[in-house]
Amino acid sequence: MRLVLADVDGTLVTPEKALTSRAISAVLALHEAGVMFAVTSGRPPRGMSMLIEPLHLKTPLAAFNGGLIVDSKLAVLEQRVIPEQVVADLVKLLQKRLGEVWLYRGADWYVQDPRGPHVARETKTVEFQPQVVRDYQGMVEEIAKMVGVSDDEDAIGAVAKVVEERFAAHVSSALSQPYYLDITHPRANKGEVVRYLADAYHVRTDQIATIGDMPNDVMMFADSGLSIAMGQADREVKEAADQVTASNSDEGFAQAMEQFILA
Repeated sequence: MRLVLADVDGTLVTPEKALTSRAISAVLALHEAGVMFAVTSGRPPRGMSMLIEPLHLKTPLAAFNGGLIVDSKLAVLEQRVIPEQVVADLVKLLQKRLGEVWLYRGADWYVQDPRGPHVARETKTVEFQPQVVRDYQGMVEEIAKMVGVSDDEDAIGAVAKVVEERFAAHVSSALSQPYYLDITHPRANKGEVVRYLADAYHVRTDQIATIGDMPNDVMMFADSGLSIAMGQADREVKEAADQVTASNSDEGFAQAMEQFILA
């Protein structure tokens, strides 16, 4: 393996969104062994910036599941946005079926209800505040990601199917958490991140290892030489991976690096 690409939430960090000293040591050991390390996440770029210093990251950060790729100084390298003609229809669908919708444009995160489900949790995770707007009327340009939010797993699963059926030609959609349905540009997915890094660093995709825990990680599993699922992942995610490690509450990331890469 020449490069490791890791998901962040549910993988690299603990359930409390913390980097453990063992995880940091594992990444530094990868650097020492000559193995590059990169991260990808549904988070915005600023929501991953706190990883740069402790992990000595030099590779691009793939935010919004690959919708926005920035360098370690957060300068934009590549951006893929949702086609303007479908943004309003998607917002309407998500609001009607799920209630809560978030929009991301550039470095900004927009919500309508600052006290809505998971807003406080997400604010703590990404370490910055959302911008509160009365409505999303006219906000169709340069939308890098939208998120449907619901704690009703049946509802969010049903909406995911509707989005796939009606908008598959225009967007990519996947669950980044059981309560988040991420919608991005059709080429903004983690499989595309694998191919981007392969091209950028002149390595084959089969020399890239990937590790994650959610359905939106399965696309990068399919395009990498070694795929590792976290221990708390759903059965379908585990079945899509080559290996399974411990959960993110039990140092699963560090264990995977030690056992499957560094060994």
